[in-house]
Amino acid sequence: MNKPRRVIALGFFDGVHLGHGALMRAAVRAAKTLDAVPAAFTFDQHPDAVITGRPVPLISSVEDRGYLMRRYYGIQDVIVASFQSMQKMDWADFITEYLIKDLGAVHVVAGHDFHFGYMGFGNPQRLAEKCAELGVSCDIIPKVEQDGITISSTYIRTLIAQGEMERATQFLGHPHILTDRVTHGKKLGTSALGFPTVNLHIPEGVIVPAYGVYATRVLFDGQSRTAVTNVGIRPTIEDNDGKVTVEGYLLDFDGDLYDHELHMEFYKRLREERKFDSFQELSREIARNAEQTRDYFRPLG
Repeated sequence: MNKPRRVIALGFFDGVHLGHGALMRAAVRAAKTLDAVPAAFTFDQHPDAVITGRPVPLISSVEDRGYLMRRYYGIQDVIVASFQSMQKMDWADFITEYLIKDLGAVHVVAGHDFHFGYMGFGNPQRLAEKCAELGVSCDIIPKVEQDGITISSTYIRTLIAQGEMERATQFLGHPHILTDRVTHGKKLGTSALGFPTVNLHIPEGVIVPAYGVYATRVLFDGQSRTAVTNVGIRPTIEDNDGKVTVEGYLLDFDGDLYDHELHMEFYKRLREERKFDSFQELSREIARNAEQTRDYFRPLG
């Protein structure tokens, strides 16, 4: 069976931000010209976390990276490689044996700061020179800036950790997203507060947004619904276990989404999380947040 001819964008792509988008748009353009498959290569673990031994909170899971690449940039193949294996590979072998021989690369795209192979000896200059030697075309994309700031996953992580979702969206090029399968919660939304809810978990290693209440959109089964979403430990609930939860109160929806896969998009932080004296007070506040959410999304359609 013949391997597909691929144009491959190279990077870790955490968050799939606008800087990454420049690479993927170049890959898609080249793929059309070369009649090849637009693809993106990423790692299963953050390289800095493996090298330093210190965890790096991720903006997005591997699954969300693939979803965003396909949805916003038209990438067809997402190749996820083991970083621990790749860091032991000679930089030249990474190009000749892996990219070209194994993956069928006919064109590659990398950022100005992309390093690869053993000890990170592979760099954009070596990549371009080796590709030229082998007759494979290559694009090296310069850094992308906005508001005088280099767009980077590090900066966007800071924004999300502070709950600055609107500014994060400006640098991501899309809302921050969380994907999960709905689990059963304590059913407090429907029984005590009068709102249908969905309960999601933040995957291990993925950054937790600043605790608080957010205006969000929930995508499922081809539908899009607005929601008021609380991120935090639900301090008003007496028997909360201290675990971080993501609980979305869907507006103008009646149905059971248990075990459905949802994509939740975060647009704006409405307030910080706080403890209320009663469920009635909490319910009134959520109703107020619901109106804020409707007002926020009304101009967006």
